[in-house]
Amino acid sequence: MTGFVFYDGPSSINGAPIVGIATMESRNGKTGNMIQTFIVRADQHPLEALSTGADSAICGDCALRGSPDEPRLCYVDVGKSVSQVWAAWVRGAYPMATPAQARAAAAGRKVRMGAYGDPFAIRRSAWNWLAAADGWTGYTHQWRRANAQWLRAFAMASVDSLAELEMAQSLGWRTFRVRSAADHLAPREAPCPASKESGQRTQCIDCMACDGADRPGKASMVIVAHGIMAKYFN
Repeated sequence: MTGFVFYDGPSSINGAPIVGIATMESRNGKTGNMIQTFIVRADQHPLEALSTGADSAICGDCALRGSPDEPRLCYVDVGKSVSQVWAAWVRGAYPMATPAQARAAAAGRKVRMGAYGDPFAIRRSAWNWLAAADGWTGYTHQWRRANAQWLRAFAMASVDSLAELEMAQSLGWRTFRVRSAADHLAPREAPCPASKESGQRTQCIDCMACDGADRPGKASMVIVAHGIMAKYFN
Protein backbone atom coordinates (compact mmCIF):
# COMPACT_ATOMS: atom_id res chain seq x y z
CA MET A 1 0.00 0.00 0.00
CA THR A 2 1.48 3.33 -1.07
CA GLY A 3 -0.98 5.36 0.98
CA PHE A 4 -4.53 5.68 2.20
CA VAL A 5 -7.30 8.19 2.85
CA PHE A 6 -8.08 8.64 6.54
CA TYR A 7 -10.62 11.47 6.23
CA ASP A 8 -13.08 12.63 3.60
CA GLY A 9 -15.54 15.20 4.87
CA PRO A 10 -16.08 18.81 5.92
CA SER A 11 -13.28 21.08 7.08
CA SER A 12 -13.30 21.94 10.77
CA ILE A 13 -12.26 25.44 9.68
CA ASN A 14 -15.10 26.39 7.33
CA GLY A 15 -17.05 23.24 6.40
CA ALA A 16 -15.72 22.97 2.83
CA PRO A 17 -15.02 19.47 1.47
CA ILE A 18 -11.51 18.25 2.22
CA VAL A 19 -9.62 14.97 2.21
CA GLY A 20 -6.79 13.70 4.42
CA ILE A 21 -4.28 11.43 2.67
CA ALA A 22 -1.41 9.53 4.26
CA THR A 23 1.52 8.45 2.07
CA MET A 24 3.71 5.64 3.33
CA GLU A 25 7.13 6.46 1.88
CA SER A 26 9.04 9.74 1.79
CA ARG A 27 12.40 10.92 0.49
CA ASN A 28 12.18 14.21 2.40
CA GLY A 29 15.72 14.90 3.54
CA LYS A 30 14.69 16.95 6.57
CA THR A 31 11.98 14.71 7.99
CA GLY A 32 13.28 11.30 6.97
CA ASN A 33 11.01 8.42 5.99
CA MET A 34 7.97 9.35 8.06
CA ILE A 35 4.37 8.73 7.02
CA GLN A 36 3.40 12.06 5.48
CA THR A 37 -0.17 13.38 5.71
CA PHE A 38 -1.57 15.80 3.13
CA ILE A 39 -4.74 17.79 3.76
CA VAL A 40 -6.24 19.14 0.54
CA ARG A 41 -9.49 20.35 -0.94
CA ALA A 42 -11.53 17.43 -2.25
CA ASP A 43 -13.19 19.47 -4.98
CA GLN A 44 -10.34 21.55 -6.42
CA HIS A 45 -6.80 21.04 -7.64
CA PRO A 46 -4.44 22.38 -4.95
CA LEU A 47 -3.08 25.09 -7.26
CA GLU A 48 -6.60 26.25 -8.08
CA ALA A 49 -7.45 26.37 -4.38
CA LEU A 50 -4.30 28.38 -3.79
CA SER A 51 -5.10 30.91 -6.49
CA THR A 52 -8.72 31.44 -5.43
CA GLY A 53 -8.18 31.49 -1.67
CA ALA A 54 -10.14 28.26 -1.27
CA ASP A 55 -7.10 26.83 0.52
CA SER A 56 -8.43 28.62 3.61
CA ALA A 57 -10.39 25.39 4.20
CA ILE A 58 -7.16 23.56 4.92
CA CYS A 59 -4.83 26.36 6.07
CA GLY A 60 -7.22 28.70 7.86
CA ASP A 61 -5.94 32.22 8.41
CA CYS A 62 -2.24 31.28 8.32
CA ALA A 63 -0.33 34.46 7.47
CA LEU A 64 2.16 32.51 5.35
CA ARG A 65 -0.49 31.64 2.74
CA GLY A 66 -0.12 35.01 1.09
CA SER A 67 -2.84 37.13 -0.52
CA PRO A 68 -3.29 39.46 -3.49
CA ASP A 69 -1.47 42.11 -1.42
CA GLU A 70 1.10 39.95 0.38
CA PRO A 71 3.72 37.47 -0.90
CA ARG A 72 3.28 33.78 -0.19
CA LEU A 73 5.85 32.76 2.42
CA CYS A 74 4.91 29.11 2.93
CA TYR A 75 7.81 26.79 2.12
CA VAL A 76 5.56 24.07 0.63
CA ASP A 77 5.81 23.83 -3.15
CA VAL A 78 2.18 23.06 -3.93
CA GLY A 79 2.93 22.49 -7.61
CA LYS A 80 5.05 19.43 -6.85
CA SER A 81 4.38 16.92 -4.07
CA VAL A 82 0.96 18.26 -3.05
CA SER A 83 -0.36 18.27 -6.62
CA GLN A 84 1.10 14.82 -7.26
CA VAL A 85 -0.59 13.36 -4.19
CA TRP A 86 -3.91 15.01 -5.08
CA ALA A 87 -3.74 13.72 -8.66
CA ALA A 88 -2.95 10.20 -7.46
CA TRP A 89 -5.96 10.35 -5.13
CA VAL A 90 -8.19 11.44 -8.03
CA ARG A 91 -6.94 8.42 -9.99
CA GLY A 92 -7.94 6.15 -7.11
CA ALA A 93 -4.41 5.35 -5.94
CA TYR A 94 -5.27 5.86 -2.26
CA PRO A 95 -8.17 3.80 -0.89
CA MET A 96 -10.31 4.88 2.04
CA ALA A 97 -8.94 3.08 5.09
CA THR A 98 -11.03 1.77 7.94
CA PRO A 99 -9.87 2.85 11.41
CA ALA A 100 -8.36 -0.61 11.92
CA GLN A 101 -6.50 -0.44 8.60
CA ALA A 102 -5.13 3.02 9.41
CA ARG A 103 -3.90 1.83 12.81
CA ALA A 104 -2.24 -1.19 11.24
CA ALA A 105 -0.48 1.00 8.66
CA ALA A 106 0.78 3.36 11.37
CA ALA A 107 2.02 0.68 13.75
CA GLY A 108 5.71 1.15 14.45
CA ARG A 109 5.95 4.18 12.15
CA LYS A 110 6.38 7.88 12.81
CA VAL A 111 3.89 10.30 11.31
CA ARG A 112 4.09 13.88 10.09
CA MET A 113 0.75 15.57 10.72
CA GLY A 114 0.26 18.04 7.91
CA ALA A 115 3.04 17.82 5.35
CA TYR A 116 0.56 20.21 3.75
CA GLY A 117 -2.47 21.67 5.45
CA ASP A 118 -3.27 22.32 9.09
CA PRO A 119 -4.14 19.23 11.17
CA PHE A 120 -6.95 21.18 12.85
CA ALA A 121 -8.87 21.12 9.56
CA ILE A 122 -9.56 17.42 10.17
CA ARG A 123 -11.81 16.49 13.07
CA ARG A 124 -10.16 15.07 16.17
CA SER A 125 -11.61 11.56 15.93
CA ALA A 126 -10.15 11.07 12.45
CA TRP A 127 -6.65 11.26 13.97
CA ASN A 128 -7.29 8.38 16.41
CA TRP A 129 -5.11 6.06 14.33
CA LEU A 130 -2.06 7.97 15.58
CA ALA A 131 -2.35 6.03 18.84
CA ALA A 132 -0.79 3.06 17.03
CA ALA A 133 2.14 5.09 15.69
CA ASP A 134 5.61 5.24 17.22
CA GLY A 135 5.34 9.04 17.40
CA TRP A 136 4.37 12.09 15.38
CA THR A 137 5.18 15.71 14.66
CA GLY A 138 2.68 18.45 13.97
CA TYR A 139 2.21 22.21 13.68
CA THR A 140 -0.88 24.41 13.71
CA HIS A 141 -1.53 28.08 13.08
CA GLN A 142 -5.02 27.65 14.54
CA TRP A 143 -3.82 27.59 18.16
CA ARG A 144 -5.90 30.65 19.09
CA ARG A 145 -9.18 28.82 18.47
CA ALA A 146 -10.96 27.53 21.57
CA ASN A 147 -11.93 24.33 19.76
CA ALA A 148 -8.33 23.67 18.68
CA GLN A 149 -6.90 23.28 22.16
CA TRP A 150 -7.02 19.47 21.95
CA LEU A 151 -4.12 19.72 19.50
CA ARG A 152 -1.74 20.90 22.24
CA ALA A 153 -0.91 17.26 22.99
CA PHE A 154 -0.10 16.54 19.32
CA ALA A 155 1.20 19.69 17.63
CA MET A 156 3.30 22.78 18.13
CA ALA A 157 1.75 26.22 17.92
CA SER A 158 3.28 27.81 14.81
CA VAL A 159 4.22 31.37 15.74
CA ASP A 160 5.92 34.09 13.75
CA SER A 161 6.86 36.59 16.46
CA LEU A 162 7.78 36.79 20.13
CA ALA A 163 4.37 38.31 20.86
CA GLU A 164 2.66 35.27 19.34
CA LEU A 165 5.04 32.98 21.24
CA GLU A 166 4.08 34.55 24.55
CA MET A 167 0.38 34.35 23.73
CA ALA A 168 0.53 30.71 22.66
CA GLN A 169 2.62 29.64 25.62
CA SER A 170 0.22 31.41 27.97
CA LEU A 171 -2.48 29.10 26.55
CA GLY A 172 -0.36 26.04 27.35
CA TRP A 173 1.21 25.38 23.96
CA ARG A 174 4.77 24.54 23.13
CA THR A 175 5.76 26.64 20.14
CA PHE A 176 7.66 26.48 16.87
CA ARG A 177 8.85 29.94 15.87
CA VAL A 178 10.34 31.30 12.67
CA ARG A 179 12.91 34.01 13.38
CA SER A 180 15.38 36.18 11.53
CA ALA A 181 19.05 35.27 11.77
CA ALA A 182 19.60 38.30 14.03
CA ASP A 183 16.91 37.38 16.56
CA HIS A 184 17.88 35.92 19.90
CA LEU A 185 16.33 32.79 21.35
CA ALA A 186 13.54 33.23 23.86
CA PRO A 187 13.65 31.43 27.23
CA ARG A 188 13.12 27.67 26.87
CA GLU A 189 13.62 27.82 23.10
CA ALA A 190 16.08 25.58 21.26
CA PRO A 191 17.16 25.71 17.61
CA CYS A 192 15.73 23.00 15.37
CA PRO A 193 18.54 20.39 15.11
CA ALA A 194 17.46 19.50 11.56
CA SER A 195 17.91 23.11 10.43
CA LYS A 196 20.71 24.50 8.32
CA GLU A 197 21.88 26.76 11.14
CA SER A 198 22.22 23.70 13.39
CA GLY A 199 24.27 21.85 10.80
CA GLN A 200 21.36 19.53 9.91
CA ARG A 201 22.76 17.11 12.47
CA THR A 202 19.64 14.98 12.61
CA GLN A 203 16.27 14.36 10.93
CA CYS A 204 12.79 14.85 12.34
CA ILE A 205 12.26 11.08 12.42
CA ASP A 206 15.05 10.80 14.98
CA CYS A 207 14.51 14.08 16.86
CA MET A 208 10.71 14.06 17.35
CA ALA A 209 10.84 17.17 19.55
CA CYS A 210 7.86 18.71 17.71
CA ASP A 211 5.23 16.33 19.08
CA GLY A 212 3.42 18.97 21.10
CA ALA A 213 3.82 17.10 24.38
CA ASP A 214 4.57 19.42 27.31
CA ARG A 215 6.99 17.48 29.47
CA PRO A 216 9.26 19.04 32.12
CA GLY A 217 12.35 20.54 30.54
CA LYS A 218 11.15 20.07 26.98
CA ALA A 219 11.95 23.19 24.98
CA SER A 220 10.00 24.96 22.29
CA MET A 221 11.70 25.01 18.90
CA VAL A 222 12.87 27.82 16.63
CA ILE A 223 14.22 27.98 13.08
CA VAL A 224 15.73 30.76 10.98
CA ALA A 225 13.53 31.83 8.07
CA HIS A 226 14.59 29.91 4.98
CA GLY A 227 13.61 29.36 1.38
CA ILE A 228 11.38 32.05 -0.13
CA MET A 229 10.40 33.06 3.40
CA ALA A 230 13.89 34.37 4.08
CA LYS A 231 13.55 37.01 1.33
CA TYR A 232 10.40 38.56 2.78
CA PHE A 233 10.58 37.68 6.47
CA ASN A 234 10.29 40.60 8.85
